[in-house]
Amino acid sequence: MANDATPPLSAIVNSALEHTIPIAHKMGVEAVDVRPGYASARVPLEGNGNHFGVIYAGVLFTVAEILGGGIAIASFDAAKYYPLVKDLHIFFRKPAKTAVTAEAELTAEEIARITEEADIKGKADFTLKAVVKDENGVVVAETEGLYQLRAHGK
Repeated sequence: MANDATPPLSAIVNSALEHTIPIAHKMGVEAVDVRPGYASARVPLEGNGNHFGVIYAGVLFTVAEILGGGIAIASFDAAKYYPLVKDLHIFFRKPAKTAVTAEAELTAEEIARITEEADIKGKADFTLKAVVKDENGVVVAETEGLYQLRAHGK
């Protein structure tokens, strides 16, 4: 049975966002579900609109990009490794007229490969695809990011 005093991973990610990426926190980006191999985050429309009433493009980018850090916190030993983003492409599909949720996942096999490579080389690249949907389930953006898991001190 899990220790009830241990906060959920989403709370850990939200605290990390507040302290390490304060602009994402100010946007209202919030980790919703974080577990090994999976992360989702949400951001509200309120305060994030642009000149024609939909979510600003940079906010959509942010809610998708932070998933790499969430998955890393949940899937890898934070005492040994930290994530960074090397490249990220975003594909805007539809205007976002409501709050949005972004989701991304890695397979257990990919997590094992990344861990093994980072143990051997001190770093490992991985690709993470995210889907951003509005409250009606409409895909408003998709991203493909090249991330790297890097060993502390390397």
